[in-house]
Amino acid sequence: MPDFPLYKWLLGAFCAFSVGVAKTGMPGFGILSVPVFILTVGDARLSAAWLLPLLICADAFAVFYYRRHAAAGALFSLFPWVLIGMAGGAVMLRYPDQLIRPVVGAISLVMLLLFLWRQRKTTAVPPSGWKHAGFYGTSAGFATMVANAAGPVMNMYLLSKQLPREEFVATGAWFFFIVNISKVPVYANLGLFSSQSLAFDAALIPFVMAGALMGRKLLTIMPERVFINSVVVLAFLATLLLFLPK
Repeated sequence: MPDFPLYKWLLGAFCAFSVGVAKTGMPGFGILSVPVFILTVGDARLSAAWLLPLLICADAFAVFYYRRHAAAGALFSLFPWVLIGMAGGAVMLRYPDQLIRPVVGAISLVMLLLFLWRQRKTTAVPPSGWKHAGFYGTSAGFATMVANAAGPVMNMYLLSKQLPREEFVATGAWFFFIVNISKVPVYANLGLFSSQSLAFDAALIPFVMAGALMGRKLLTIMPERVFINSVVVLAFLATLLLFLPK
């Protein structure tokens, strides 16, 4: 077990709870755990691997609970581009953290601004085509590989598809479950996992489950407009945090 001071254990518990809430009810909330977890672990490259098992645990819970609501068609055109982005992200992991964080933040900010711009247009037709899928897919693949920070990118993509809340959450859960599982061998090959990281994650799993149960309740009581606005605001705040120095 890592020899962390109490405040780091509290930060880790907050991150685990946030991940659970995000996966089942408040997409966008979980991205706050990315910069906070970096503060907990103290290294951006290591924090990505330390956080991954918690994300997979929350993904599995969300996939099981919302298994009947996923809009799989929204993902088919995305995955080839995601693989390209992940390959680029695997290369980027060899560079310093000072370069990785602002790059991920810039990608997230562009996605957010594009979504807000589309919201101002009079047409209600969701954007489509290979350019749309390619732009979001490669960005999401890159961001998830280098920092587990594809949340803002995927949230903007799914919002652009105008999915109902349950389909939004379920589709995102399936996407991240598949992608996060595929990242395990990459992180293992880079030596980013350790017995300490796995022990730390095991201790935090109860907080993930508590957050997942809370997220389910939030989704049932939250109005649609509040849901969308919350996703946008939290994605924006989390994107700004990625630009802050360590």
